[in-house]
Amino acid sequence: MNPLQRPVPGLGAINEFDSAASSIYHGLTISANRRMSSGLYFRLAYTWVEAFDDVQDALVAGSPSNVQNSYNPNADWGRSVTDQRHRLVASTIYELNPFDRSHETLRRLFNHWKVATIVSAGSGRPVNPTIAGDPNQDDNTSNDRLPGVPRNAYTGPNYASTELRLTRHFLLREHFKLELMAESFNLFNRDNKRVTITDSGFTGSAGEFVLGEARVGATTYPGYYTTNPNFLVPTSAYAPRQVQLALKCKF
Repeated sequence: MNPLQRPVPGLGAINEFDSAASSIYHGLTISANRRMSSGLYFRLAYTWVEAFDDVQDALVAGSPSNVQNSYNPNADWGRSVTDQRHRLVASTIYELNPFDRSHETLRRLFNHWKVATIVSAGSGRPVNPTIAGDPNQDDNTSNDRLPGVPRNAYTGPNYASTELRLTRHFLLREHFKLELMAESFNLFNRDNKRVTITDSGFTGSAGEFVLGEARVGATTYPGYYTTNPNFLVPTSAYAPRQVQLALKCKF
């Protein structure tokens, strides 16, 4: 008889739902801003976060939690899916007025253009190294991790993007305005790679569990796993650079 087989093979998983999760969150936020003055507005915000829990991840109705060892919840203590250590956001608005009234034509063409930018950057989010199949035989195929590796032990790719906007209003006559607009998202076309996101957070397949039996000495094991060579290799990315032009009529 296989010593790892269920005592009663015909009895499935017994699910327990409770609110016994624990978490620790430390955060620091620093911000600075300059109100609109002389045509310039500026705001800078930085956030540092450190978050740990024992599977406080979202529990979706009808979907089992990701607890791997219900007899020892401490074994699931690790980084929370909200543990993004660093995040920086900077935004500016500047109104261009390079010409005075002595250059009336140039003033009409090039003054009062507004340039706005938003730069956002963040460190990678936690990735949970999971294994396909059901190695711990609890009828839950989403909670099996790479042996010896804590939950959310790996960090996914970071993210950075710059948005740019250029606008100008033209007063053609009373109560009739034209607004020209040019916008660019991910201005520098950065390759922001991404890992898979599920209702329970960020996940990544670390290996493939292969059913079968293996014997080491007198001990029989129900199977083994092989490492996935593409682990932590993103297969998708966020949107590339996008540019859009617009013309609005206001009356």
